[in-house]
Amino acid sequence: MMMMTVMLVTTSVPVEAAKEFKVGGDMGWVLPDANNSATYNQWASRKRFHIGDSLSFDYQNDSVLVVDKWDYYHCNTTEPITSFSNGKSVIQLDRSGPFYFISGDTDHCKHGQRLIVEVMSMHMHHIPPSPPSIAFPPGSDTGIAPATSAISTAPAPSPSS
Repeated sequence: MMMMTVMLVTTSVPVEAAKEFKVGGDMGWVLPDANNSATYNQWASRKRFHIGDSLSFDYQNDSVLVVDKWDYYHCNTTEPITSFSNGKSVIQLDRSGPFYFISGDTDHCKHGQRLIVEVMSMHMHHIPPSPPSIAFPPGSDTGIAPATSAISTAPAPSPSS
């Protein structure tokens, strides 16, 4: 009996660099239409955010506030964690869990200009790994023999009538 030794060679999982997401896509950070008050959370639900990624807010005559959960749901602009009003703000996602953003204009917030981003605990974006390679020890035969099978050529018994 021939013994076959197989050694699996694995490689580390390739990763992509952190991504910068433009909030709202081409629309940017604006007051949504009356019929689209959930537009920002719908946008975020189609994305995967990881530690190290960032959000880019593009806006005019407005601001972006990073707030806690209570302030998000009540559109409270009085005590933000951080506020930005320079027209283009890039915010680093530096931890896992939820991040809450609202417009600095309370009416805009109440009409849907707010966003929850859930950051995954994985540190980077993973690219699906390729299947592992199989390596054989030097100087060995692969140990793979051609498959053989017994095929019966005898006619099948006929059913009795």
